[in-house]
Amino acid sequence: MSEKQQVSGSYWLETAPGGPPHPALAQDLVVDVAVIGAGVAGLSTAWELARAGLGVAVLEAGRVAAGVTGHTTAKLSAQHTLVYDKLRRTRGREGARLYARSQTEAIERAAGIVEELGIACAWERRSAFTFAREPGRVGELRAEARAAREAGLPASFVTETELPFPVAGAVEVTGQAQFHPRRYLLALVDDLVARGGQVYENTRVTGLREGEPCRVTTEGGAVVTAKDVVVATHYPVFDRAMLFTRLSPRRELVVAGPIDAERDPGGMYITPEENTRSVRTAPYGPGQRFLVVTGEHFTPGTGDTRARFAELAGWATRHFPDLRITHTWATQDNDPTDTVPLVGPLHPGARHTYVATGFGGWGMSGGIMAGRLLTSLIRGEPCAWSGLYDPRRMRSQVREAPAFLKNQAKVARHFVGDRLRPGRSVADLGPGQGAVVRVGADRLAVYRDEDGETHALSARCTHMGCLVSFNSAERAWECPCHGSRFDTDGTVVQGPAVKPLERRRLRGPEEEPPAG
Repeated sequence: MSEKQQVSGSYWLETAPGGPPHPALAQDLVVDVAVIGAGVAGLSTAWELARAGLGVAVLEAGRVAAGVTGHTTAKLSAQHTLVYDKLRRTRGREGARLYARSQTEAIERAAGIVEELGIACAWERRSAFTFAREPGRVGELRAEARAAREAGLPASFVTETELPFPVAGAVEVTGQAQFHPRRYLLALVDDLVARGGQVYENTRVTGLREGEPCRVTTEGGAVVTAKDVVVATHYPVFDRAMLFTRLSPRRELVVAGPIDAERDPGGMYITPEENTRSVRTAPYGPGQRFLVVTGEHFTPGTGDTRARFAELAGWATRHFPDLRITHTWATQDNDPTDTVPLVGPLHPGARHTYVATGFGGWGMSGGIMAGRLLTSLIRGEPCAWSGLYDPRRMRSQVREAPAFLKNQAKVARHFVGDRLRPGRSVADLGPGQGAVVRVGADRLAVYRDEDGETHALSARCTHMGCLVSFNSAERAWECPCHGSRFDTDGTVVQGPAVKPLERRRLRGPEEEPPAG
C-alpha cells in the first residue's frame, strides 16, 4: 500500500448503495421505543418491536447499515472460534448450551426473514471451521469440538479441509450461513417502515434522560420521548454502568477480490493463529467467487496500518495466487472481558433503558439474537438466555478479573504513556500525513492534506480524554483507549465519542501554541 493510497472501501457498501436517504430528525417525536444505532443489532431490535406492534423510531448518526455492520465479513455462525470449551468452564454446561441455542436460533431467524421477505442477499448455507496449522493446538481443537457438540451444535474434529494448505486440525460445525449484510438490512428497513417504524439518518444522539418516559436529545436539538430506549451503537455512547471497563476495542483489516470458482475453499474459516486469519467467499460473476480475507487485529490508534495491510495482502495472495485484490477496508469490534456479549438492561437501576454491545467479532448472529432478546425484555416476556447475556451479571466477575485488569492496564498505559512521548514537528509532515504534535503543555492532532494545508485539532479524545493517534491507511484519528474514531476535520466517525475533536489554529508552519 503506497503512501498516498487509501483503503478502497467496503464491497458490501459498494454493491448495495441503498435508495434515497432517510431524513434527519427535525422536530420532537413521541414513540413507544427509541432505538439508537442502525446496525444489525439496532435494526433487528427495531424490526422485531415493530412486528410486535410497537411504535419505533431508529436514530442513526450516519447512514443505516453503513458503520461496523457495513464492514463486516458477514458470517452467520454459532461457532465463534474457540468459545465453547471456555464457556463450559466459566458458565457451566447449561451456559454453553444456552449460548449455542441462542446463536443457532438467531441464524434460523435470519433464514426465516430472508424467506418471508424474499430478500436477495446471496444467502448460502456453509460449514464453519476453526482451524490450526500448529500441531500443538490439536488438543485445544479436540476439546472445543467436544464442548461444542455437548452444547448442541453439529460439531466434529476434522483433519482435512478445502483450504489451499494443510491444517493440523479443525472444528467443523455444519449448517451455518453467510449472506450480503447490507442487502439483508436494507430490506429489513423497508419492511420496518412499511410496518409504521420511523428511521432517521444523520441524527446523532447526545443526551439521555431516564425516567417514565425517557427523553433522548439529538445534536440538532430535537427530543424523542419514549417509554423505552435501546442503545445499540456498537460501543455504548451512554455508559452508566461503566461497561467501557469491560470492553476492549479491536480493529481488523480486510482484503478482498475475485478468484476462480474452482479455488473456492467451500466453507467459512477462522484461525486464532497468525494474528487471526478469516477466510470466506461470496457469489460473484460467472466462474468466479469473491474472496474475503480478514485479520491483523490490533488496538485502534496503534502501529503501522499500512504495513498490516501489506502483511494481510501478502498472506492472501500467497495462498490464493489468482486473487486480484479489488477492495480493502477495515472493521472494528469490541471484545467483552468474559467472552459473552452484554445485552439487556443498561445498568443495575435501569427500568426502561437497554444496551447491546460486546459481540467480539460475531455481531451478525449476535445482533439478531439481541433483537429477539431485547424485544422479549421490553414486552415483559420470558427469554431463556436473558441471564446469560445480562450486562448486570456478577457471577463471572471473579473469572473475568485477569482480562478486566489487563484491559484497564492497557488503557492506563495509553492515558499516561502517550503524553510522555515526544511529539513530531509539523514541518516533518508530508501530504496525507498526520501526527500528534507537542505545543507547549498541549498536544495537537495535525494533518497535512494533499494540497499541503495543515489542519489542527485537539488531540484529546472527547470521550474520556485519551490522546488520539493517526491511522495513515484510513486517514483517521483513532483513540486507543475505547476505540473512538474521527475524520481529519475532527468529525466523529465512530463512538463512543459523540462530540468532535476541538479545532485549533496554527499560526505558522512550525509548532505553535493553539489559539486561545
